[in-house]
Amino acid sequence: MRKVGLFFGSFNPIHIGHLIIANYMANYTSLDEVWFVVSPQNPFKEKKSLGNMYDRLEMVNLAIEGADNLQASDIEFNLPQPSYTIDTLIHLAEKHPNKEFILIMGEDNLQGILKWKNADILLRDYKIIVYPRPGYDAGEIKEHPSITMTDTPVMELSSTFLRQAIKDGRSVKFYTPDAVIDFIDKKGLYL
Repeated sequence: MRKVGLFFGSFNPIHIGHLIIANYMANYTSLDEVWFVVSPQNPFKEKKSLGNMYDRLEMVNLAIEGADNLQASDIEFNLPQPSYTIDTLIHLAEKHPNKEFILIMGEDNLQGILKWKNADILLRDYKIIVYPRPGYDAGEIKEHPSITMTDTPVMELSSTFLRQAIKDGRSVKFYTPDAVIDFIDKKGLYL
């Protein structure tokens, strides 16, 4: 059974921090591949602040082009919104019975996981691989048997920073792949 890591996010836009985490997970853990699950609406974020979901999906596809063990997923585009992780996991398990789905998340999200919909079922039925985030300590929950902490390289880079830099007319070269920058420029995103 192939182990698929699910890396949920807005990817608004995707940046090298996301890519480094996904590459680490796909190559330095027990995972066979990583899927970037582009969330149309995170229940903890305002919808109006999100870029078009199809643009965000296309940017992920452009960023991971040529990476055999990374892929973009639009699975949540056709599920009820806002998207809840447990609902997506159940849907994927039904659709792909030959794959084991494992959650990838930052320690900042792990810190608040007990507030998530059906957190008890999530922790009981699924494995979670966690990457560190500067300034966060999830505390006792890190000791849960379903949770594996990693030494994934840490970057203090955010999509918010990129959006603001683009709006301010500053260069984002090296923060995101050139193909993504070209797409943002052509579509006039984040201005």
